[in-house]
Amino acid sequence: MSVEHPAYIVIEGPIGVGKTSLARRLAHTFESDLLLEGADENPFLERFYQDPRSGALPAQLFFLFQRARQMQAMRQADMFQPVQVADFLMEKDRLFAELTLDADELKLYNQVYNHLAVVPTVPDLVIYLQAPEEVLLKRIAKRGKNYERRIDARFLRRLSDAYTRLFHFYDQAPLLIVNAANIDLVDNEHDYQALLEQIKDTTSGRQYFNPMSASI
Repeated sequence: MSVEHPAYIVIEGPIGVGKTSLARRLAHTFESDLLLEGADENPFLERFYQDPRSGALPAQLFFLFQRARQMQAMRQADMFQPVQVADFLMEKDRLFAELTLDADELKLYNQVYNHLAVVPTVPDLVIYLQAPEEVLLKRIAKRGKNYERRIDARFLRRLSDAYTRLFHFYDQAPLLIVNAANIDLVDNEHDYQALLEQIKDTTSGRQYFNPMSASI
């Protein structure tokens, strides 16, 4: 792997946009460690989708503890690996908490978060994947996870808006914003190689990867 590539890459974006698939391919390309958020390990996630009112808090706290452990392990790990790739940014935890919890639950969440004193590792590059709600719904349906069947366009719109606000102000790391609506970064070699070139060129500030064939 060339030293021109960043050492710690995070892929982010709304549900169904392709974060994990791209993270896996980048990790394979760079022969790197792969850090996944492990949504399937959350025993409260299905309850949340069935009944968001009662399931949001336990689902969110499980994710918080899980991600806090992952961040701690990363900080203690051998950093001699040439690249590390993750499919989540720690900031997403608060994003989902603010989106799904009521006022009292969010207050409790914030108390727990502050008590944990999470110190996330700052990425060398964040790749933010975007796609409209109808594309996200198709991709969610295609992967066929039972607990995701209740996700609707309204929730995805609110989630996408929350991500837009997050990354409008995000300045902790170089940011590559990718229009992923009509490209295939996993199975299309041309699209993937074009992204790799963009990754190499994104060393500061924010850049945009908006292929001619893509449109939002």
